[in-house]
Amino acid sequence: MDLSVAVTPLYFASMAAERRALQRRAEAQGPSAADYDKPDTIASLGMGVLSLTTPLTVHLASYAALRRGRAGRIGQVVLGVTVAAAAATTVADLVAKHADGATLKGRRARAKARKVAEVTSVVTVAAGGLVLTATSAALTSTSRWWAKGKQRDLGTGIVPWAAAMLWWDFAYYWNHRFQHEVRAMWAIHVPHHSSEHYNLSTALRQPVAGAFGVWLPYGAVARLGVRPALIETSRALNLIYQYWIHTDTIRSLGAGEEVLNTPSHHRVHHGSNRQYLDRNHAGILIIWDRLFGTFRREQPTEDPVIYGLTRNIHSNSLWTVSTHEYRDMFRDVARSTNWRDRLGFVLRGPGWAYARRAELEQPLEPAAA
Repeated sequence: MDLSVAVTPLYFASMAAERRALQRRAEAQGPSAADYDKPDTIASLGMGVLSLTTPLTVHLASYAALRRGRAGRIGQVVLGVTVAAAAATTVADLVAKHADGATLKGRRARAKARKVAEVTSVVTVAAGGLVLTATSAALTSTSRWWAKGKQRDLGTGIVPWAAAMLWWDFAYYWNHRFQHEVRAMWAIHVPHHSSEHYNLSTALRQPVAGAFGVWLPYGAVARLGVRPALIETSRALNLIYQYWIHTDTIRSLGAGEEVLNTPSHHRVHHGSNRQYLDRNHAGILIIWDRLFGTFRREQPTEDPVIYGLTRNIHSNSLWTVSTHEYRDMFRDVARSTNWRDRLGFVLRGPGWAYARRAELEQPLEPAAA
């Protein structure tokens, strides 16, 4: 069994203990954003269940397709759809751009072209993203790396263990950082940040498509002779470590704050305050943020953390939590009139996307008389 799942009883026991501690604190100091809210907690637990069952369902479907020899054909079809939709979008853009707006026929042609582009551009992005992520996952799988690295098997000593843990933590930092800096990846990760509360239940609010948010392959270290079992255990230990830092009941770890990712550092990561945005992406070691310029220390007195998103969704629906950013991203793609904006809405940062959307929605100023 997955080690991170095997410790589920510990998750629930610790949440119960934290809830009692927060209730006592609220009685003495008043309520806070750390308190458990029933609908919010249920949503977090529901997302945790979906994050486990959805990948399993996809895995079983993929396995069935492989067994029947259909995976290759399905991939070819999706690739063909991507190319055809991209071509149709480009042609529609040209028609819309060059249609004569001074005539009724030209205006109708432009309107129809825009309608076509709205649909085909979204199909291009969705199908193309599926092709890219599936191809990347296949080419960078741990088993593929291990097939080339097993001849130099390092065994189970301290060196391969250290290599597995350090590499996973390093790769996690970069994958997590890109999930905040690339909007398509943010759409995957954003459910984890959608709660306006911050307690141990928030740790379980995981995305259903997290496997698609990988840029740096975790299994690459297998090429050096690190066994896949060690890599998988490193994943579980990294995930388990990150569970306990989702709490407001531990204020500081003293000297440990300089090396480890801690509740204080991770509270900053979940903050929607402007100065806290996109900071402290570490898994276990905060040194990655210090090295690569994304570290920010919590200032609880001067600037208390405000949890949630810069634009909160105000919903505990699992469907809304899981899909709201995809919906907005595809809407922005559909409303764009050129590939530069479309790709920007997918590949650039969420901040750029929201600013660009606001810019495009501004009414045009009337021409001077």
